[in-house]
Amino acid sequence: MNWSRKSLDELEAFYWETIAPAMDRDGMDPTRDVPTYAWLTERGWSGIAYALREKHGLTPRQFFVEVVGLGDDDADGGYDWGIDDDRTVEAFESYLDMLESRRGLADSTLPTRRTHLARFARIYRDRYGSADLLSRLDDRDAEPDEIDRCLAVLDEFDAELATDGTKLKYLQTVRSFYEYLVDFRRARYNPVENAAKQFRWEQGQPDNRTMTADQVGDVYAVADDLEDRLLVLGLAGWGLRPNELASLRASQLVLTGDDPHIEFEERKNGPGTVALLYGVDAVAARIDALAADDDWNGALFPSSRAASGHIARETVNRRFKRLADEAGVTVDGEVPTAKLCRRFWYTAYQEAVDEMLAQLEGVAADQGSKSAGVVMSNYLSEERRRSFRRQAMRETLAGVFESADEPATVETQMPQ
Repeated sequence: MNWSRKSLDELEAFYWETIAPAMDRDGMDPTRDVPTYAWLTERGWSGIAYALREKHGLTPRQFFVEVVGLGDDDADGGYDWGIDDDRTVEAFESYLDMLESRRGLADSTLPTRRTHLARFARIYRDRYGSADLLSRLDDRDAEPDEIDRCLAVLDEFDAELATDGTKLKYLQTVRSFYEYLVDFRRARYNPVENAAKQFRWEQGQPDNRTMTADQVGDVYAVADDLEDRLLVLGLAGWGLRPNELASLRASQLVLTGDDPHIEFEERKNGPGTVALLYGVDAVAARIDALAADDDWNGALFPSSRAASGHIARETVNRRFKRLADEAGVTVDGEVPTAKLCRRFWYTAYQEAVDEMLAQLEGVAADQGSKSAGVVMSNYLSEERRRSFRRQAMRETLAGVFESADEPATVETQMPQ
C-alpha cells in the first residue's frame, strides 16, 4: 500500500473501512480507543505512521484523535465515561488513581482499564436504567440479585467480544474494581467474584469461529416465513448486531433510489448508515405485511408483550439458534449463535474485496502498475472504489441467499 499518496480523507476512510472492524473484532471500541503502533504493526499497517509524519506533519495519535475523532480526553483533561451516575464515576476514578499511584500501572494500560469499566457501566445502565453500581453492594440481601444483574452484563460481553482472551481481560478489570471496593470497605461483597466459573472462557484460546457461506445459506433455507428470513438476512446479509436488528423500525429504512440503506442515529460506532446490498424486496414485503395491521407500531419485529414494542436481543439469538439447529448447522461441534453471522459478514466482505482486486490485476498489468492495489488507490475515485466494493459484496450475498426453492431477489440498483 502506497501510504504516502493517501490524503487525510483517504487515510480516515481507511480507518473506518479496515482498521475499525479489526479493532472491533479484537474487543476494542473503534469510536474511542486509539490503536497503538505495535497493534498496527502486527497487522501490517505500520506505514501509516511514516505517511502521517512525512506528508501531513502528524503523529499517529494526533491523527486518530484530531482527525478521526477518537479518544475521550477533553479540553479539561477529563474522561467522558458516558454515564450520569457521579458516585460510580468517582469510584472508577479513585480505583484508577490507586492503580497509577500505588501499583505503578503503566500509563498505556490505564486507558484500556477505563474502556473496560466504561463499557461495563454503559451496558449495565442500558439494561437497568441506571449506572449505579454501588448502592446494592452494602446490602447482603440484594447480593443474589446483583450477581444475576452483573452476569447478564457479562452475557453481553460474551455475545459481542471476539475472543475468550478479550472477554477475560474485561472480566479481570471489572473483578479487580469490585475487589478494590471490598478492600477499602466501600462494598460488602464482590458480585463478579466467581463469574469466571459461569463461562467457558479460556485464556489464549482465540475464538475466531465463523460460519461459511454454505452454512448461512442452509440456515436461510429452513426459514419458512418472511419474518425468519428477514432475521437471517439482517444478521448475515446486513451485518447488524442482534440488538440493532431487534429494535429496527421502518422509519430507519430508505428503500427507494440508488442507495437503499438503514439509518442509525445512535450506534456502537456512532451515527451512520448501513447499506442494504441485498434483501430490499424482502424487507419491503415485510413492511407491506405489517402495515396491513392498523395497530402496527413501526417495528420490523414487533412485540405486544414488551414495553419497548419490539422483540429483545435474546429473542433474536434464540430464534437464530433454533433455525441453525433445524438446519443441522454446527460450528466446531456447536450450534452457532447470532454473533457468528456478523463475523461471517466481515469475512465475506473482505473476501469480496480480495476477489475484486484480483479482477483488477489485468488492468494493473496493462497500465504497468505493480499491483491492483495501486490501481485501486491511485487511479479510481473514492466513489468508484465504493461502487466496486459494494458490487462485489452484493454478488457474494446473492450467491449465499439464492436457493432452488427461493428465487434470487438481488437488487438491480448500481452501488454508490
